[in-house]
Amino acid sequence: MTSIYGPVTDWATDFDHADPEYNANAPEIWAQLREQCPVAHTDRYNGTWLPVTHELVTQIAYDTEHFTSRSVVVSPFLPIAQSPIGNAPPISSDPPFHHEARRLLLPAFSPKVIEPLEKDIRELCRRLLADMGDADVVDAAVQYAQHIPVNVIALMLGFPLEDAHLFRGFVHDVLEGVNIDMEQRILAFGRLAAYLDEQIASHVANPRDDLTSFLLNAEIGGEPLSEGHVRGTMVLLLVAGIDTTWSAIGSSLMHLAATPADRERLLAEPELIPTAIEELLRAYAPVTMARMVKEDVEIGGCPMKVDEWVLLPFPAANVDPLAFDRADEVLIDREENRHAAFGLGIHRCLGSNLARLELRVAVEEFLAHFPNFELADADAITWSVGQVRGPRQLPVRINR
Repeated sequence: MTSIYGPVTDWATDFDHADPEYNANAPEIWAQLREQCPVAHTDRYNGTWLPVTHELVTQIAYDTEHFTSRSVVVSPFLPIAQSPIGNAPPISSDPPFHHEARRLLLPAFSPKVIEPLEKDIRELCRRLLADMGDADVVDAAVQYAQHIPVNVIALMLGFPLEDAHLFRGFVHDVLEGVNIDMEQRILAFGRLAAYLDEQIASHVANPRDDLTSFLLNAEIGGEPLSEGHVRGTMVLLLVAGIDTTWSAIGSSLMHLAATPADRERLLAEPELIPTAIEELLRAYAPVTMARMVKEDVEIGGCPMKVDEWVLLPFPAANVDPLAFDRADEVLIDREENRHAAFGLGIHRCLGSNLARLELRVAVEEFLAHFPNFELADADAITWSVGQVRGPRQLPVRINR
């Protein structure tokens, strides 16, 4: 797919989060922007702002008066509808509807529901690792990280596991194909819509105990969810639930492959892994969310106009030296760690319990199976594009 935009000429005045150079060099770009201007701007995507300090990202994330969440993925095509539901509720919903849409899903992601999944996730990780055999070099992203959330979300939604390759395609279409022409993007969304219609029809004909049947039978205010609400929430769970965790697992394994001292310490002190996971989430947070300007407002001295986009790079906020001591270092025993990897404000990720579980188990099992590994070729690492940052190819050498 061909981008409708050319290469970036200046990250402060012409940035593009879907340029391949952005995610590959994001920490350096954020550091440059913090010194040059705390809020970058581009005319691309009908006008987009990028604040890179913890203070400004937090300010905007909590401001539901001047910013709307009705569309949270930046693209050249502005959303037509201004309904309270948005296109992927509850993350795309504004108050007061947001409260009801979020409350509906909270029980499905509570610790008592998520914790029993650990056994299945651990068995999945072990199968994936066993399938790698005795190879000297494996791809920790392609052969491992990408498969874990795909299988978990398919299980929760009651979708066929053999459709995993389709799910990864949907992730690419929705989150990475943001700067292609409208005709291509409409076709891509049409494929996703057709697949969801097929799954909905299957669940209507044969109800089962999963999240899809739950949504089809759920009510808000005594009324069943609209078709748009059901499908939008399925898109949210399918797309965001996969790419965010896939990216976090890959980034964590990349760090451990590149930092033998941290890898060896976790092997010697496995009780440190939960603390290390929080630090890896801080340092390599995958998610940048978006808002649209609802009312003209000035932020950080910048006049933001109605219907302009604002990216909220939580990963940049997490490495702001004014917010974290030794922010550019990964300290796997960091005790105080109020990171923003799961977002800030009313849209803080409701799937954080699941993401933490998948990440912890994935790291534990990889370390247990391959206690000694390193980057095979740092130059061969490739990165995603768009608002979710993580390695797409991650060749690591297994030292036996």
